[in-house]
Amino acid sequence: MPGNRFNGFTDYGIGIGLRAPHYQHILTRKPVVDWFEIISENFMIDGGRPLQVLDDILEQYKVVQHGVSMYFGSAERPNREHLRRLKELVKRTKTPWVSDHLCWGSVDGRYTHDLLPMPYTFEAAKITAQKVREGALWLDVRYPSEYQFDKLPGAINVPLAEVRNMFAVLDRSREYVAYCQSGRRSAAAAFLFAQRGFRVWLLEGGLKQAAERSS
Repeated sequence: MPGNRFNGFTDYGIGIGLRAPHYQHILTRKPVVDWFEIISENFMIDGGRPLQVLDDILEQYKVVQHGVSMYFGSAERPNREHLRRLKELVKRTKTPWVSDHLCWGSVDGRYTHDLLPMPYTFEAAKITAQKVREGALWLDVRYPSEYQFDKLPGAINVPLAEVRNMFAVLDRSREYVAYCQSGRRSAAAAFLFAQRGFRVWLLEGGLKQAAERSS
């Protein structure tokens, strides 16, 4: 995966898919590979062998998540339980990015497990864009000069000193992920937001630690 603005302009090298028939070979032979791609849904569980294998893989390799059932093109709203489990897995893997398919595959709570094509219409594009926006938003709590220099895609700038002024502005129904350079300012900002009932998560260790993990 070449460096681009969605992965912090970091060249992650070449990765391959992680599949069950290869577990034993990978864990015993330790092949040279830059990273493994996992299907998120295979590991969005509470425990068992899949998570144990994943943890063993994470001790030696980077892991990137790819999903197959967000169905951004479906008319239904995102499944909040699915998003919760996906978020927990992201915390576990520290994946540098998460991808999924731009398609639809569910209706009235029934899932086809197929990647069905979307109509090429403005209405379909609007619905899809709205569903993507319903995910968590990045909150960059650094100074505006820092934000302009290396902000994350889609992030909004809420400097720590201005957090209290944003209580009446930000949508309380949304979820947010706060970040700064080291994690200290974002932890303080998350505490202030939580006191007012906002759901705010942290990029632990900030951008600095995220860059170190990817190097």
